[in-house]
Amino acid sequence: MQQKQAITSVPINEIINKRWSPRAFDPAKPVSREDLLSLLEAARWAASCFNDQPWRFIVCNRATDEAAWQRALSVLAEKNQRWAKNAGVLLCAVVMKNFNHNGQPNRWATYDTGAASTSLALQATASGLIVHQMGGFDAEKARTAFNLPEDCQPIAMMAVGYQAEADNLDDDFKTAELSERTREPLAERFFAGAWGVGFNSF
Repeated sequence: MQQKQAITSVPINEIINKRWSPRAFDPAKPVSREDLLSLLEAARWAASCFNDQPWRFIVCNRATDEAAWQRALSVLAEKNQRWAKNAGVLLCAVVMKNFNHNGQPNRWATYDTGAASTSLALQATASGLIVHQMGGFDAEKARTAFNLPEDCQPIAMMAVGYQAEADNLDDDFKTAELSERTREPLAERFFAGAWGVGFNSF
């Protein structure tokens, strides 16, 4: 399998270093309930404003509910369907718009749900699974497919499963799968005390 560890400027935790977003999933390997529960438990313990836990995840496991999994696949953009069709589990990450304790708008809800999604993805890496998060989906179609209430917003879809060889992908995906991971230099995204002052520039 393609292993793409991050080329970092300083050492970081191994799990963070190894986490990436493959598209090559093995359709013959279902995700066990035990492994799936560990991913959800990791997400459950993410930090959130007022401990409000504004995230909701719709879990669609092909091994246990083919119909729900097919609905999840159908909300993806066609390009994402081409590879996500091999993932054993599809998740929809949903944000609750208002605080539980007072019903007021929660402007940190998306931030917190992103934190929960990151925890889930890191636990997947630790468990030998892969996760690919997607913005390419039809949010209104997802709202209907998953019977979502009005006070929430679907913000991402996630494919979960076991990695396969890149040869399983169409050629236009294979190039990205095999290419080196990259990030912008630290000083271009992290500033020291004021905007534009690169953190590592002094």
